[in-house]
Amino acid sequence: MMPETQAFVLDGASDPLADVVAALGQAFTVIEERGTAGSGSRRRTWLDTFDWRLHVAGLALEHEQTRRGGRLILTTTAATASTTEQPVPGWQSSRPGPPADLPQGPVRDAITRLVAPRALLPAAKAVTVRTTLRLLNADGKTVARLLAERTTVTAAPSGPVSPAVLPPLVSIAEVRGYPAQARRAAALIARLPGARLASSGVFVAALAAAGHRPGEYTGKVSASITAQMPAAQAVATVLLDLLATLTVNVDGVIRDIDTEFLHDLRVSVRRTRAAIKLLGDVLPPEIATHYRAEFKWLGDLTTPVRDLDVHLLGHETLAASLTAAAPSDLEPLRDFLARRRAKEFRLLTRGLRSTRFRALTHDWDKALREVLDARPRGRRQPKASALAAERTARAYRVIVRRGGVITPQSAPESLHDLRKRCKELRYLLEFFAPLYEPPGYRKAVGDLKQLQDCLGEFQDSQVQREEIHDLAEQMLNERTRPPAATLLAMGELAARLAASQQRARDEFGLRFTRFAGPSGEQRLRALLEGQPR
Repeated sequence: MMPETQAFVLDGASDPLADVVAALGQAFTVIEERGTAGSGSRRRTWLDTFDWRLHVAGLALEHEQTRRGGRLILTTTAATASTTEQPVPGWQSSRPGPPADLPQGPVRDAITRLVAPRALLPAAKAVTVRTTLRLLNADGKTVARLLAERTTVTAAPSGPVSPAVLPPLVSIAEVRGYPAQARRAAALIARLPGARLASSGVFVAALAAAGHRPGEYTGKVSASITAQMPAAQAVATVLLDLLATLTVNVDGVIRDIDTEFLHDLRVSVRRTRAAIKLLGDVLPPEIATHYRAEFKWLGDLTTPVRDLDVHLLGHETLAASLTAAAPSDLEPLRDFLARRRAKEFRLLTRGLRSTRFRALTHDWDKALREVLDARPRGRRQPKASALAAERTARAYRVIVRRGGVITPQSAPESLHDLRKRCKELRYLLEFFAPLYEPPGYRKAVGDLKQLQDCLGEFQDSQVQREEIHDLAEQMLNERTRPPAATLLAMGELAARLAASQQRARDEFGLRFTRFAGPSGEQRLRALLEGQPR
């Protein structure tokens, strides 16, 4: 049997499969083929990460469960589709888990690096009943097969849903030596009222039936603003978008599904704080003053767990980099970090369940919507395009001024401060991205990102080195002191981090010149002068 050639969705008819059989009966004898592999009922669960990493990479992952057992099916969604399968007898897809929880096999190998550190989540669930029918010619030979599927959606990303029955899907599969007969059968189906070529897979249709779509969540700023929008409304729109990202990640943080939920929540908090600082003066004064303090509280609440997550996520790589010590020497450090994280995580979840947090998100949403609904008063407000150009140019000038006086002898704090100013500029560019032409935006952000990477390596290396020293002291104060080998291995890590920090410092001058020099300045000016869109 050759691969399926064409698939059709059948809309509208009361008994579409009977109509298909009747149409094919004009040219073939149609009989049901019982007991064929693939026929019968199967439970289907499609899996992806919360931020749809497989979908973004052009992949769809399905767990199929039948009486014969279970299997994972990884399909490319590109024009040249290909499929990778692996049997997974006894494996359950109902709970979130990292790819490492999958049985070993080609599917796990193909997705692990792409997905990590995110967990695989059930994105949609359905039950499909598949029937296979043979199409016989006048000589009684099988010249094609009709594969008919009836699918009922039972769950979506938001959880269980009222069962939704999808329109039947029928496919014609070629039999070797009879391609013309398969084409003839497909042509007969195509003439039926309500028959249309399937433009997307069952997964997309299952999500749509429950009001969802692949890729619907992204941690990026995606506020719909325009150049002519009043500045206050544009800022409120951006802040509401950030609040939506924050709140949608709370449940994943509390359930501790994977570390990226907290990461995305914290990024949303940092962007919000930057927006209040840099753009809050176009909002009512009491809003900026009150919520600046509240979002600082939320940022401080989430910092300890995220810092420990970063240590634990990078632990294996750091351990593998050791030369004088063995990776196993750092196991007591990993255990110590895990214990500290458990303690800090309890404090974090308590804060996210608190009345203060619920009041923050509720009242912030209400205040921002009042800004959107308010009628302009007093002096005429600037438009979003003018606000974007003025504040972005100002942030750029601050970076040029402060970075231009940094020398090899400058204190580390000067580079740390410059990193903060670069983050603020990056956030401004992200907030107002809809106003810019994409090519110019990508160039400006690309220049800035290279400088940010350098400054980030410098600061992260210093922070981690100092934290390793603090961790060593804390471990020594425990009743069970760490082995000497562990302390020596931690010392080696600190030395490696110091070397990494020095390399970043050596690269800073070149990266800064590339960003703040004439060509970088020209690209940013061209971006800002290219408004509005």
